[in-house]
Amino acid sequence: MATDTLDISLLGKTYSVACRPEDREGLIAAVAFLEEKLNSLAARTNASGEKLAVMTALNIAHEFLQFQRSGGFDMQAAKRRIGLVNARLDGVIAQQEKLF
Repeated sequence: MATDTLDISLLGKTYSVACRPEDREGLIAAVAFLEEKLNSLAARTNASGEKLAVMTALNIAHEFLQFQRSGGFDMQAAKRRIGLVNARLDGVIAQQEKLF
């Protein structure tokens, strides 16, 4: 399987990471997520460098484990909610169409 190199930037430093072409989009999204978490924690604390990275990693791991322990994402509830929103939108659109 072919891998490419992707240059990413975190906290002003550039890193080259191996990345399969099909994983590129996901990795870029992960970098954006991590950069946001790093910047958020840096703004709330005086942490920087390695301490900031470790604290951010700990926060992300904690959030992940809480999510996992709570049973993860409830897909059925999300589908029901999307269905309700779609039904409401259909009703509003139907009312608007009657006006014209």
